[in-house]
Amino acid sequence: MLSHRLQVLIDERRYRRLQASAEKRGVSIGQLIREAIDRSYSSDEDRRAAAGQRILEAAPMDVPDVTELKRELEEVRARRG
Repeated sequence: MLSHRLQVLIDERRYRRLQASAEKRGVSIGQLIREAIDRSYSSDEDRRAAAGQRILEAAPMDVPDVTELKRELEEVRARRG
């Protein structure tokens, strides 16, 4: 729920850019500003959720069978000493 009003003065060039983008996307200028704030000032919770979403959307990758994976892990551990 939107509960706070914010007034910001901007120059004509920025306003035209916002207006054109808002019209192109079919959203309000206010919506563009809220999205920009969310991108620039995200919380830890937002970053974790976004990281999880990227993992879920990642393309599948080949994974070795369990025996091969165990062998690779043992090699890495042996190198560490």
